[in-house]
Amino acid sequence: MAEIINMPRLSDTMEEGTVAAWLKKVGDKIEEGDILAEIETDKATMEFESFHEGTLLYIGVQEGETTKVDQLLAIIGEEGEDVSALLSGAEDKQEEATEEKEEEASSADEATSESETLPEGVVVVTMPRLSDTMEEGTVATWLKKVGDVVEEGDILAEIETDKATMEFESFQSGTLLYIGLGEGDSAKVDALLAIIGPAGTEVSGIAKSFKASVNDAAKTEESPKTTAVKTETPKQETKTVSAPPVQNTNTATGRIFVSPLAKKMAEEKGIDLVQVKGSGENGRIVKRDIENFTPAAVVAQSSAPVAKFVASGQEDFDEKPNSQMRKAIAKNLAKSKFTAPHYYLNVEFDMDNAMAFRAQYNSIPDTKISFNDMIVKACALALRQHPQVNSQWFDDKMRLNNHVHIGVAVAVEDGLLVPVVKFANEQSLPQIGAAVRDFAGRARKKKLSLDEMEGSTFTISNLGMFGIESFTSIINQPNSAILSVGAIVAKPVVKNGQVVAGNTMKLTLACDHRTVDGATGSQFLQTLKGYIENPVTMLV
Repeated sequence: MAEIINMPRLSDTMEEGTVAAWLKKVGDKIEEGDILAEIETDKATMEFESFHEGTLLYIGVQEGETTKVDQLLAIIGEEGEDVSALLSGAEDKQEEATEEKEEEASSADEATSESETLPEGVVVVTMPRLSDTMEEGTVATWLKKVGDVVEEGDILAEIETDKATMEFESFQSGTLLYIGLGEGDSAKVDALLAIIGPAGTEVSGIAKSFKASVNDAAKTEESPKTTAVKTETPKQETKTVSAPPVQNTNTATGRIFVSPLAKKMAEEKGIDLVQVKGSGENGRIVKRDIENFTPAAVVAQSSAPVAKFVASGQEDFDEKPNSQMRKAIAKNLAKSKFTAPHYYLNVEFDMDNAMAFRAQYNSIPDTKISFNDMIVKACALALRQHPQVNSQWFDDKMRLNNHVHIGVAVAVEDGLLVPVVKFANEQSLPQIGAAVRDFAGRARKKKLSLDEMEGSTFTISNLGMFGIESFTSIINQPNSAILSVGAIVAKPVVKNGQVVAGNTMKLTLACDHRTVDGATGSQFLQTLKGYIENPVTMLV
C-alpha cells in the first residue's frame, strides 16, 4: 500500500523546507535507510532518509521548490500502483491542516500576548521530529543544565525516539533558562522542551503560556491520544519507581549526574555508577572519578539484585513508563504475530564437530570466534541456496532477496535491538565475529545508527548463552523467517548403533507460511545442518 511522505521537521525551528537535490527519481526502488533527498532547512542542508520500502511513485516538491513542514513531499508504494486518490486526499488534508495551524497559531499568539511577550533574544525550543514516524520523544539525558551557556552546535540532550536514541543539538546561542521535560519524561513533537535566551531573563510566564496553548490545541483535537499528555504530578510519581538501578544516587534529587564520557567509561569497565562519588559541579560524575574509582569498598557486597522489602500480607507494585523503544517493539511484534501465519520447524544438530572446529580455529593467534558467529555464517551460506527463506511478502508479489543481510537480536534494558550484519555470506568468520561484538556493545549503549538496524533479510535470536535449550521467536517483519538458537547440551546420543556421550543443539525455525512452505523450510534446515555439523565446508 502506498505511503505519503511529508516534509519532515529537521530542526526545532524549521517551518518549511527546500528540496536542494533529489537522490532518487520516480520509478526508482527504495530501501529502508536510502537517502531520498537533501533538504535545506533554516539552519543547514541535511540528508533525509526513507523509513519505507517500495517504488518512488510521485515527487511533490521539485528541486529548488519550498514547502511547509508536513506537506506532501513524495509517495512510495508498489510499482504501478495508482496514487491519484492519495493525491486528491493529500490536497484536502493539506488545506485542513493549514486552516488548523492558522487557528492554533492565532490561539497561541492570543495566549502569549495575554500573559507575556517574548523578550528579545529568547527562543522557545520544542521537541523535534527526528524521524518521519516520530510522534513523541523521551529525554534520555540532559547534557546541559539551567544556567549553562549554550553555543550553536552544542548537544543539548539525548532524545529517545521510536527508532533510536539520538543527540539533539542547539541551533541557538545563549543561556539555558528553562527545562520543560526532566530526564525520562516524554512529550509529543512540538511540546515545550527548553527555553534559551539572555542570562537572567524571567521566562516562567512564557513557559506557562506555551504549555497552556499546547494543552488548548490538544483539547480541540478531541482524540483519545490526548490521554498521552501527562500532568507533572504523575510524571514525578512514575519517576520515583521507574528506575530501580539509580535509587541509591550521588545526589539529593534521586538522579545520577554523569558526563557522557564518564558514563561510557563506566559501562566499558563494568562500574556501577551508584557506587561512584562525583567530584564535578553539583556532584556530577566526570572522567577522573571513573579513572580513580576503587571497587574495594563494595567487594563484600553481593552482586545479586536486592528485592524490595514488602510487609507480609501487603499488596505492592511499581510502575515503569513504557519507553519509546518498548512501544515500537510491542507494535511491531503484535503486527507480525497477528498478520503473518507463523509455523515452526524444530531440529536438533550434532555439535561435536563444531566444538572441535571452534577450538582449533581459536588456537590461531589473535583469533576469536563464537558458536553464534558460526551459525550466522552457516545461515548466510544456506540462505543463498534457498532464496525463498530469504524473502519478503507484499500483497501482490514476493521479493526473493539475492543479498543476505542477517539481523542478530541483542537484548538491551528496554527490549530488543536487531543490528544487521550486511552481506554476511561474503564475510569471514572473524569479520562476522568482530561485527557482532561491535554491534552488541553499542546496542547496549544505544549508540547504533538507524542504518545499522535496517535492511535485514533474515534474523537469528540466540538464548543459548542463558541456558535456554529450546524456544520460539516472532518473525521480525518484513523477514519471512527467524531462527531460534538454544544451548549446546551434553547428553547420551546414538552413533553407529551405539549410545555414546555427545553434544547437541536445538534450533527452531519460525516461518511465514505465505512465503515459506513446510518443505522449503525443511530443505533450508537440511542445508544448514550440513554446514553446522561439518563446519569446515564453510571455509571452501
